[in-house]
Amino acid sequence: MNTSSKTARVAGLLYLFTVVTGIFSLMYVPSRIGAHGDATLAVANIATFESLFRFGIAIGALGYVAFLILPLALYKLLGPVNKDAAVLMVALAVVQVPIYFVALANQLDVLSLLEGAHYQKLFTPDELRARVMLLMGAYENLVFVSELFWGLWLLPFGYLVFKSGFLPKFLGVLLMLGCFSYLIDFFVRMLIPHYSVPGVVTLPAALGEIGICLWLTVMGTSKPRPVEVD
Repeated sequence: MNTSSKTARVAGLLYLFTVVTGIFSLMYVPSRIGAHGDATLAVANIATFESLFRFGIAIGALGYVAFLILPLALYKLLGPVNKDAAVLMVALAVVQVPIYFVALANQLDVLSLLEGAHYQKLFTPDELRARVMLLMGAYENLVFVSELFWGLWLLPFGYLVFKSGFLPKFLGVLLMLGCFSYLIDFFVRMLIPHYSVPGVVTLPAALGEIGICLWLTVMGTSKPRPVEVD
């Protein structure tokens, strides 16, 4: 196995780990905890599913630690294709990490509020529920802001995959389309808050990201990395 193939498989495994942990922490856990604006139900759900809530925080943290390393592995693999695009890819990916960890801090604050006996004395039940909802809203808003960068980093990443010569061009196209699908979803939800964006809008991103992580993990690369091209 050549060096490029080893690097590709490491990147693929990191990517696969971030995808799986992201599905769990960003989709599954909120589907069990979410209460659609009902503060009483939200607090009750967090209390009922506290272990799941905590596990979601831990898994989310592990996923983003892996995501911090992922763009560096991709840079090693794709940097020779175009260094400027690779640097941009890394920058747009890494900027997501601190945003997400601030979001996680809001979830930890929720646990502190609900479990701290002194908070029970300081706030009435209604005040406590209101603060929990504010913190959960802050978490959701930070994740929403992250979506902007979920899209932006895919553009240089997709370009590098497309130009690489050792990865499928169609995956590069899907990744670049995925950039715009995330941006469309972000700005439509921002500007038209009551409009439900169809799931098909972000389908190219899902296909591109799942496709490239599986390809890198299973197939690696069969060719040496090229010298830098424009």
